[in-house]
Amino acid sequence: MTHDAPAHGVVAATPDAPWLPPGGLAEVVVDPGGPAPAPTGLVRLLVRRHGRAFCVPRSGSGKVDLPTRPVPDLGDGRGAAEHLAREVLGAADGLRLVGYVRNVVAPGAEDYPWPTPVAHFAVWEAEGDPQVPGSWVPLDGPVLRDRHWWPLAGGPV
Repeated sequence: MTHDAPAHGVVAATPDAPWLPPGGLAEVVVDPGGPAPAPTGLVRLLVRRHGRAFCVPRSGSGKVDLPTRPVPDLGDGRGAAEHLAREVLGAADGLRLVGYVRNVVAPGAEDYPWPTPVAHFAVWEAEGDPQVPGSWVPLDGPVLRDRHWWPLAGGPV
């Protein structure tokens, strides 16, 4: 599992992120193998092969993205990530945290469905052969570049 992402720490920050309530900050944090952060709202599973990532259609929009699941208890997401890996790969062996997007939003922000002031959206990585329908999408191509997690997969910041 080698790639070109920085070793550790904040690799990108978007003040006043347009997808967050006014004044919101989104940070991309590389933390390979680190402790899973809480509260985590969503987990994503990164499966790489030859410069490509395994993707599935997003519910609703149909745009391709990493397999994703909500974290029902808003805990650290490890259990949800293990469940997702078993669902996609048939096993959760070797599952490890790559990093996360951390949203910082003022408490009480209207129409924001995640915890405030901080919510995490974690990317976990595992190896294996997908057991569900999907496609292999180039990590360096235009399809995935707009995803907030993209720098975690070794994409330029």
